[in-house]
Amino acid sequence: KTGTGELDRVLGGGLVKGSVVLLSGDPGIGKSTLLMQVCGTFCRDKRVLYVSGEESARQLKLRADRLSVNSDSLLIMTETDVETICEYIKQNKPDIVMIDSIQTMNHAEIQSSSGSVTQVRECTNALLRTGKSLDIPVIIVGHVNKDGAIAGPKVMEHIVDAVLYFEGERNYAYRILRAVKNRYGSTNEIGVFEMGDDGLREVENPSAALLSERNTNISGNCIACVMEGSRPVLAEVQALVTPTGFGNPRRMSDGIDINRVILMIAVLEKRAKANLSNSDVYINVAGGLHIDETAADLGICAAIITGQTDTQIPPDMIFAGEVGLGGEVRAASHVRERVKEGARLGFERCIIPKQSFSSLSRSENYGIQIIGVRTLEQAFRAINADKEKENKE
Repeated sequence: KTGTGELDRVLGGGLVKGSVVLLSGDPGIGKSTLLMQVCGTFCRDKRVLYVSGEESARQLKLRADRLSVNSDSLLIMTETDVETICEYIKQNKPDIVMIDSIQTMNHAEIQSSSGSVTQVRECTNALLRTGKSLDIPVIIVGHVNKDGAIAGPKVMEHIVDAVLYFEGERNYAYRILRAVKNRYGSTNEIGVFEMGDDGLREVENPSAALLSERNTNISGNCIACVMEGSRPVLAEVQALVTPTGFGNPRRMSDGIDINRVILMIAVLEKRAKANLSNSDVYINVAGGLHIDETAADLGICAAIITGQTDTQIPPDMIFAGEVGLGGEVRAASHVRERVKEGARLGFERCIIPKQSFSSLSRSENYGIQIIGVRTLEQAFRAINADKEKENKE
């Protein structure tokens, strides 16, 4: 166990002896901060070697003091020669090794400069052989290029046991840790952290954190329940629909694939008779979360249609379901977990696909009203049910 529950979740339970983990992310996202905090936990009963090729020992000491990490079991080494590092590991046999970062390391037998494809490949291989032979887990920090991919050869990702991406917007406090490769666990899990003055804090309840600033009195706001690995997360999808001032209407999206948004707009125009050809549509997922799951389709459609009609979705309602090109609402996975997450956070109504009712236990009391729909029309009717009831009264 690393002592950080969110990191353990992504790793599949913790660090495996002899494993090599590659941690990557944008500059300043918190990679070195996370490693130093993990050092603070490991040093209670293990010896940790922290190798830095980017910072001096004084800089590392300043960060350790800020994060309240102080232990004689933490060994600091400011070295870039990988042969020297491997020899030190063989002689002292620490329990865990951390390399920050692989792009600063160099192999004396190779003539190219540090950070080149050859240097990164050979340095990674040398550290991998040393870690595997001594059964020592090695965590390697890797830089990313301007496209967001790990800088260096692709073979580096193939030879390591796990590849983790630390991502998030600098303007937001939340950081998300994802696994894109893991030989010892699932790659669907995420870890959520919040950056503060005293380092990274675990966010054990991301749904509540993402909804903390929610405004229930404006149109186009919808709560979609999406799955991040085995964890249900309630995300606030915001839609702004305004008359276009140009010949071609604009479609912009932040947090959701723009192609998926354009697809949902086309379905709404064809199947729900929504006139969006003369309107600009802007979609945003609050909190900096990125949604890839198709079960957010129903929430996107609900946000767009209420944004266009300038109506409000009942604040106690959440959505989960995939929308097909025929306007039908298709079944979503892990419906039970989504429904229970909504009930736990105080929501009273959950709109899900009718086909997903089979995965719910009829004898179980979920504490929330579950509304099954087969089409977009039925979903919009459920949204407007309160208003229709008031008009009748």
